[in-house]
Amino acid sequence: MTHIHEQSSVNNAYPDPRLPLSAPGNSAVSWGAIFAGAVAAASLSLILLMLGAGLGLTSVSPWGNRGLDAGTVGIAAIAWLTFTQIVASGMGGYLSGRLRTKWVDTRSDEIYFRDTAHGFLTWAVAALISAVLFTSTVGSIIGGGAKIAGTIAGGAAATSATGVASMAKGPSPEQGLSMNYFVNSLFRANNPGTPANDASSPASPSASATPPASHQPVYPAQLGEVTGILVNSTSTGALPEEDRKYVAGLIAQHTGISQQEAEQRVQSTYDKAQAKLKDTKQKAQEAADATRKATSYLMLWTFISLLAGAFVASLSATFGGRQRDL
Repeated sequence: MTHIHEQSSVNNAYPDPRLPLSAPGNSAVSWGAIFAGAVAAASLSLILLMLGAGLGLTSVSPWGNRGLDAGTVGIAAIAWLTFTQIVASGMGGYLSGRLRTKWVDTRSDEIYFRDTAHGFLTWAVAALISAVLFTSTVGSIIGGGAKIAGTIAGGAAATSATGVASMAKGPSPEQGLSMNYFVNSLFRANNPGTPANDASSPASPSASATPPASHQPVYPAQLGEVTGILVNSTSTGALPEEDRKYVAGLIAQHTGISQQEAEQRVQSTYDKAQAKLKDTKQKAQEAADATRKATSYLMLWTFISLLAGAFVASLSATFGGRQRDL
């Protein structure tokens, strides 16, 4: 028994050379080559994107009539993105095919399939690496698209409320709309060409007997009250009769014009504020729609460029694998 056990140990330590050995490197996936190609593809993609961003910044200008227009820049950006995907994915796929282990005793069609799979996996890993590197950029694009969709879904009411709120707060660089301008115009001493009293009829006893009312200073609390009335009426779309008369009374008291003239001034100013609000609302909706379209086109062309990159990576891997087996 001892002799048999010792013989078995010797046989395990030194296998019979007549038995077939397992061929080395027969694994269907060479992950080392895949990761090497993916890292190369992601690095090259980063370099090309930085180059494209630099070239894009040199082609635009904040000054009017200088640089390229937005449409040309958008087309150039899409073309450069596609070019970046093709070049980077092609390089990564070729490296993964060239650096893989050699598969022995494997049919040619199986080798072709494995090389194609290596190229696709290289592209997929490179895409994940790029997504991690550009998380902030991708997040801002998606967040911007969601914000635009929410603004459009809000409808005209939300846009109107935003415009009215901006009017109440004061002038903004984005909209240039301020309710303060309209409120201050109400308390002007006199509109151009409109006398405080009816001076066109000198024989009128009221014109000669009643002196012009003294102009009283307007207090901030009164300005705030009038602003609140105009903001509320602009938001609801109608100026109540009692509000118009109340504001007209304040204007007549502080400017010296008649109650009727003050009411006409209030109505005219209200109509101007409504027209300005509608114009601002329309411009905001047009800008939101333009941004929505631009984001949609960017996403679609990004999908096309990524699809082209996957195809080129798979094709390049088959070419690199063929070069490897020569």
